[in-house]
Amino acid sequence: MTYTTRIDLPPMVRQQIVKLLQQRLNDAIDLEAQLKHAHWNVKGPQFFQLHQLFDALHDDIEGAVDLIAERITALGGMADGRLSSVVKGTSLASYPLGARGGAAHLDAIASALSRFGVGMRQDTEVASHLGDTGTSDLFTQLSRETDKLLWLTEATLDEADGGEVDA
Repeated sequence: MTYTTRIDLPPMVRQQIVKLLQQRLNDAIDLEAQLKHAHWNVKGPQFFQLHQLFDALHDDIEGAVDLIAERITALGGMADGRLSSVVKGTSLASYPLGARGGAAHLDAIASALSRFGVGMRQDTEVASHLGDTGTSDLFTQLSRETDKLLWLTEATLDEADGGEVDA
């Protein structure tokens, strides 16, 4: 741990929680960059709508980045937002550089949001088991928000793909 704190969690628990939070921070920063990439590079007939959607999603994830980083420092850790650390530590798939049209970008973003949500849900359980209800609650809040963002993305993807209904 880097900073002292009077938070009543044992130091070993705080260290474990900081590691979980750092993993989620890596993913959130990566997701934030992927959303900007989509925002800048989307092409096609839905350009304006998707350009705005990706920017709005980015803003939401930027908020998550800040919440996660501040929780790390509150627990006495150091939030590592360096790009070199993010690249090494992210669990998200690399963004497909060839994505051009709206559906390709939406699909890539939906996959990244889904993976991000999975990590949040898994770590909610771990934090709860370790007795850190504050971090568990944060992960729950962020997983709920991520589910909403995924819903918005998938609903737009459905429209971009022609809106076929699964039988």
